[in-house]
Amino acid sequence: MIAALLLLCAAALIAAPHGLVRLERLRRSPRAALFVWQALSLSAVLCMLTAAPIAWLRVRPLPLVPEVVVLVVATITSIGVLVRLLTNGHNVGRRIRAARAEHRGLVDLVGRHEGDHTRVLPSERLSAYCVPGAGSRLVITEAALVALPGDQLAAVVAHEEAHLRERHDLVLEFFTVLHTASPRLMRTDAALREVALLVEVLADRAARDEVGEVALGRAILSLAEAAGAGTTQADLTPGASAGAGAAATRIRLLVADDPAPWQTLVLYLVCAAALVVPPVLAAVAST
Repeated sequence: MIAALLLLCAAALIAAPHGLVRLERLRRSPRAALFVWQALSLSAVLCMLTAAPIAWLRVRPLPLVPEVVVLVVATITSIGVLVRLLTNGHNVGRRIRAARAEHRGLVDLVGRHEGDHTRVLPSERLSAYCVPGAGSRLVITEAALVALPGDQLAAVVAHEEAHLRERHDLVLEFFTVLHTASPRLMRTDAALREVALLVEVLADRAARDEVGEVALGRAILSLAEAAGAGTTQADLTPGASAGAGAAATRIRLLVADDPAPWQTLVLYLVCAAALVVPPVLAAVAST
């Protein structure tokens, strides 16, 4: 049955990240790799959502026992995923936006205004981050202004500006909603950490183009050392979940050779293939 095939495809797509996180070479094409992660999650969700409608569409007046089992499993799966998708979409968006609005109000209250959206906090903690969304803010502490040389400070600002300009927060929110819609026992939280890291790498690429890899690498190291000493402020930057432990990886990727064009093309073809699966199976079922 097509519905059973859809469920099997969904299971395979959900399980794929368990092996995909080990392919560190994908990080050299961060944008294409992000598309792969998004496509796999979206395709898995679509497979699970369409399994029940297709199962009911193809049901016979007197179905066999295996067909009844598939029908029940597909119905439970589709309804469960739909409920989690709607619930998570609402909760994630509301929780994050409320936290950002509160944080934005606090930095506006205690921070020194530098331009339209930059705030300087009177803190001895070495930190720099952004608060994305409506009324975005770029936040830097006094300690960072004092401790970081001019080129490193420019690198940090360019990195955070890239987060705001490219709306990496929406990428993470979208992936989080899709990821958490899948059954808990089948998914891996390593996928969320990998996507957060890729977002950081994308911002690093943008900053590297502006200030160079040396200044950016030193800035990453300075902030990572401060984080290791417990002196950084918890931030709301889009890729914050990547953590200080990702600093060494980010620095390695700064100096790594760019992948061959065909490798990036392969990743985009994987995206297209993953997204084609649900509509193709649905079309087959309707014939």
